[in-house]
Amino acid sequence: MPLTSTGDIVGPARAEGRGVGAFNVVQMEHAEAIVAGAEHAALPVVLQISENTVRYHGSLVPIGLAALALARAASVPVAVHLDHAETRPLVREAVELGFTSVMFDASRLPYEENVAATRAVTAYCHRAGVWVEAELGEVGGKDGVHAPGTRTDPDEARAFAEATAVDALAVAVGNSHAMRTRDAVLDFGLVTRLRDSLDIPLVLHGSSGVCDADLVKAVAAGMTKVNISTHLNTLFTRTVRDRLEESPGVVDPRRYLGAAREAVAAEVARLLGVLAAR
Repeated sequence: MPLTSTGDIVGPARAEGRGVGAFNVVQMEHAEAIVAGAEHAALPVVLQISENTVRYHGSLVPIGLAALALARAASVPVAVHLDHAETRPLVREAVELGFTSVMFDASRLPYEENVAATRAVTAYCHRAGVWVEAELGEVGGKDGVHAPGTRTDPDEARAFAEATAVDALAVAVGNSHAMRTRDAVLDFGLVTRLRDSLDIPLVLHGSSGVCDADLVKAVAAGMTKVNISTHLNTLFTRTVRDRLEESPGVVDPRRYLGAAREAVAAEVARLLGVLAAR
């Protein structure tokens, strides 16, 4: 199957009121699990590789090419997305490798500098046919200036989107990165106001902290792309730990990494079903 554009997954989902799952890849097993889960659910998915993961691997190329190969071989539409990139060289590298979308994160900068940097990246990416996501302010949980209680202002969001020409916007509505409990309290009224203020899809970062019922409500209120990472990492690690405790003498990584991959694939399939519910 040809590589799918992120916009070609997110756009129709927004029009139909469905959510799209975007799951972070840390290593090969994550990417394999996410694609397997999407195939089992018969639903499209977005594979995300963050700048933190690039630093972990020492380069975007190995993990990026692996994700692209898996996406092309999948029986369902799979897009490959660069997540939370803070440097323009990394954006350029992703575009040159064949990523169909990038999330450029200049949210640590003052507003005007964020606008200027994001506008320049968006212009470059659009010339290459690449979809661009950005963040206004900082979603909590990554040592940012905003606590989870911070909210994105709809008027400022609209002005930012118009000034930068981005294709999607990550917003703060009570969500927070790296939550290990699923008890985030979202402001669904604000989600709807943001949806009504913007002509582009909204992105929910930090969705690991949101319970299933609230994921459904968030999509109904106006969210489209839903990013989940910590929840799957927790499941992956717990499964590895359980397998090693059950068989302390095991030395073949395939014995425990394979089990973790299967557990994550099943959860991805389940979550995609939750997000696609209407």
